[in-house]
Parts: sequence; structure tokens; C-alpha cells
Amino acid sequence: MSVRESQSSADYLTPEAQALIDKARALVPRLAERAARCEADGKVPEETIRELDESGLLRILQPKRWGGFEMDPRVFYTVQMTLAEGCASTAWVFGVMGVHYWQLPLFPEQAQQDVWGKDPATHIASTYMPVGKAEKVEGGYRFSGHWGFSSGCEHAQWAFLGGLLPTPDGKSIEHATFLVPRADFRIVKNWDVLGLRGTGSHDIVVENAFVPEHRTQRTNNHTLEGCPGRAVNPGWLYRIPFTQVFQRAVSTAALGALYGAIDAFAQRSATHIGKHGGKTAEDPNAQLAVAEAMMVADEQKLVLLRNFEPIVEAAKHSTEMDVEARLLQRAQSARVTKVCARELDDLLRACAGQGLYKNNAIERFFRDTHQARGHIANNADAYARAYGAVRLGLPNMDPFV
Repeated sequence: MSVRESQSSADYLTPEAQALIDKARALVPRLAERAARCEADGKVPEETIRELDESGLLRILQPKRWGGFEMDPRVFYTVQMTLAEGCASTAWVFGVMGVHYWQLPLFPEQAQQDVWGKDPATHIASTYMPVGKAEKVEGGYRFSGHWGFSSGCEHAQWAFLGGLLPTPDGKSIEHATFLVPRADFRIVKNWDVLGLRGTGSHDIVVENAFVPEHRTQRTNNHTLEGCPGRAVNPGWLYRIPFTQVFQRAVSTAALGALYGAIDAFAQRSATHIGKHGGKTAEDPNAQLAVAEAMMVADEQKLVLLRNFEPIVEAAKHSTEMDVEARLLQRAQSARVTKVCARELDDLLRACAGQGLYKNNAIERFFRDTHQARGHIANNADAYARAYGAVRLGLPNMDPFV
């Protein structure tokens, strides 16, 4: 058993959970074969989406009452990490869309029926930036806006879109998620970027759509009032605060990409002979690069799995982790892309000039991981400073924690 496959004898790794992880592992070679086409087409191939649907992987966090698995987030993120070894873009879309099967259960029952009533596998895209303008009208809101970065939107029939609403007491405003059907938004295809090109993270535009009250949810309000769907989805999984689930959806693909790059580097190094006649495997710099990359990957995976232990325990006992602990976890999640990008820098450099060609998978993993660093939730330095400030006695300024 390899280092990456070994895990503690945690109770979340049930035979059913392991079977899903094994399905993800079986998909990796096919994802790798399609990775170049995924990037060239600017979207995850339809056959890949079909395989994710048929395998049930996208529904790991969905309630059992809707036909999902309602499993521990560690299963979900192990699967995402595994998929990224073949294609980081696919894993990124999996992470983002897969988390939505967890968030919709927080909405009122009617919203769940609206989306899953005919097909519980229906896909939801998202972009949470709070740029939506909502005007209160009878029964709901008139809603408009222009959002960026909606990963996988071409595969979705609905979208979660961010906006701001007054708090119930009217004294301030808070982030809200608006649920909008495909008929009420249009996609502006403008995703032409450095990496993660296959995510198809285009812009979304909504113009004066009506959003019923039951299709809104106060994103950071973790009370029963803010998450009315818990009345019909009472499992501990849906008591976890939003950020503690979502933050890893946009960093874990980078960790899987590093594992994929390590494999590609090892395979290449065994046979590649440089211009000076020496094997890459015999190059001390290559040996150091692959060893340090593996150590960083192992460290980051251990932190990911360890950090979910207190999250799960708090949810099971209906308690809340303290702010300082939550801020540290947020900083640790954001740091994943930073340290993985650093290791990919060294792996690509150890490939020398020939490694810069597009037929080298490490080159794509390099670009994908640097692209992932651009997501606001992966701003490692900002979240580290936010934790550091609270650790030094200053107040918490992060509204999502």
C-alpha cells in the first residue's frame, strides 16, 4: 500500500465509502487520457460528467432521503484528491458541484423539491461573490447581477449566486445564496486563462429574475432559522458551518494535482535521458525535488484529514469550534495551493527544457495549481494574517468564520 492510499482505521472509511474511493481511482487513467481535450475544449467532457453521475461520486454529500450517500466529508475530499491525479480541472468541478449537494439540503424543503423533485442527480453551479442586487417584492426578490468564475456552469441546470440581504433585525447586511434556474441566467463564455482551463468557469448574468423567498439561504447563518432544511435533513452532516465544508473544495484539487505530478515525474525520470547523457533519475536535484514534493503532499493530506476530526465531532454533538481554531483551519486550507505550487515549480524545473512541452502532464499540473492560487479562498497570506491577528488578541474580521 502506498503512502497516499494508507489512512487510519477511522470509522468513516466504511466498505461503502472505500468502494466509492476505489471507483474514483479506477477513473484516473481515463481522466488523464482526456485531460488535454478537457483543457482544449474548455469544459469537462460529457462522458466524464456521465461517469461521475453513474458512479454516484457527485452525490457523496447528498442526503440519503434524496438517494445520496450522506457521508463524511473526508470521503468526499479523498475522492476529489484522487480524481485530480488524472485531471485537476475535472476534480475542481467535482469539488465545487459536489459541495452543492450538501448546501441545497440547508434550503427550505420546497427549494429541494424544485431542484431534485424530478431528478435528484440534477447539477447546480455557483459563484458566491456578493454582487447580486436583490429588491424585495411580494413572495421573494427581483434579482440581477453579473458574476464571474462559475465552474462547470455549462453542465448545470441551476446556480447558486451570491448577494447581500438585510439581517433579520435590519441592523446590518449579510451574505445570502440565491437559487436560480437555468432559464433565468445566461452564460458569458469568457474563460480564457492560464490553468484549470477545463473548468469552464465562465461569467453568469441574471437580469431582473424573480427568486421566491424559499430559494434563498443565509449562507453564514448556521442556526435552524438560517438553515431551515435541517428540519427534514436532521443528520449531523448538515450542522457543519458552510465555510468548513466549502473551503476545501477549492484547494484539494491542487493536492491531488501534486500527487499526479509526482507520479508523472517518476515515470518520466525512469527513462528520460538529458542532453548531457545522464538519466533524470540519477540527477540529485530530481531526487530532491520528488522527495520534497512527496513529503509536502503527505503533510497536507494528513492535515486535511486531521482537521475534519474536530469539525465532525462538533457537528455530531451540536457544538461549535472556537473562532481561533476555525481561522487556523481556514488558513491551512488556503495554504495548500501555495505549497503545492512551490513543489510543482521544483518538479517542472527538474524536468529541464524538454519538460516545458505540452505533452508533459507536469506542465499542465503546474499551470492548474498556480491558477487555483487565484481563488479568493486560497489567499494563503491573507487568511494566515487573519488567524495571526486573532491569535494575538485582536477581533475576528472574517464574516465567513
